Amino acid sequence: MTDRPVPRPTPAGPNARARAMDEALDWLVRLQCADAHDAQAFEAWLSAAPENAEAYVEAEALWNGTPLHQAAAQLHQGQRRSLRGRLRSHWKPLATAAVLLIGLFTLGNLPMRLQADHLTVVGERQRLQLDDGAKVLLNTNSAFASDLREGRQVARLLQGEAYFQVPEGAQGPLEVQAGPLRAQVRDTDFAVRYLDGEAQVRVQRGDVDLQAASDQRIRLSAGDSISVGPQGFGQRQRADMQKDLAWIDGRLVFENCPLSQVLAEVRRYYPGWIINRNAGLEDVAVTGNYRLDQPLETLRALAHITSAQLHEYPAVVILN
Repeated sequence: MTDRPVPRPTPAGPNARARAMDEALDWLVRLQCADAHDAQAFEAWLSAAPENAEAYVEAEALWNGTPLHQAAAQLHQGQRRSLRGRLRSHWKPLATAAVLLIGLFTLGNLPMRLQADHLTVVGERQRLQLDDGAKVLLNTNSAFASDLREGRQVARLLQGEAYFQVPEGAQGPLEVQAGPLRAQVRDTDFAVRYLDGEAQVRVQRGDVDLQAASDQRIRLSAGDSISVGPQGFGQRQRADMQKDLAWIDGRLVFENCPLSQVLAEVRRYYPGWIINRNAGLEDVAVTGNYRLDQPLETLRALAHITSAQLHEYPAVVILN
């Protein structure tokens, strides 16, 4: 490709944002078959102006998103234009679609936020104590509510992850709800993760009686783990508590875990964007023990052990 974007000083005025987004689209095309010179030029471009990194992250999210695929499918079959031409000509409607999607996402979370008594931001944990004496530890980016119903304590995990410690001698069983999951517990320590419509239960101590939306029922004992989705229960499994519940002690523990899964977990704690531009790294097995309140240090360690290059920008980290 001969028409290549080059780093240049940030222009003053309202055109800076539009210029950055236009160049970000050029870089998306160029980096599909980049060489060492391209990588150096790209890093220089990202550092040239503060809006460049933001524009690139937004452009890549749009590139990989549904609106782009829908727009491409609507193009006439007889048209023979370059990919860059497609992106340029469809940028405004695609950007509009992206804004609409963001608006729908925000509004879609509004009912959940209105229901929540407690919310944690990305990277935050919060300790709570319920009226019946049960203790709750909320993990990152979680929404939680609780109330008394007919004399019994009901806790609702609306999103995220929580660890419950229910003491012996409580007035009654604690009922926990998380999407398709209902749990009745006494004298028990257990964790619930509820993300993307599926709940995961891990029991550290005691027994937990579970009910799925399909009215299936099962009892888990210490060391058991199970997933619960709209279709019911998955297979009962034995959990590795030292690894799966390490977040309770402020750690992230991985054992022979593909880097793609490791990055997915680290993203839950990093208040920005983590981009992996090297598909060859996704299946690299990772073993390590990291602090969850230092996600950037974790990324630096992961880059070191996988021999990857790490490029750090405000709110953006890119692995090559």
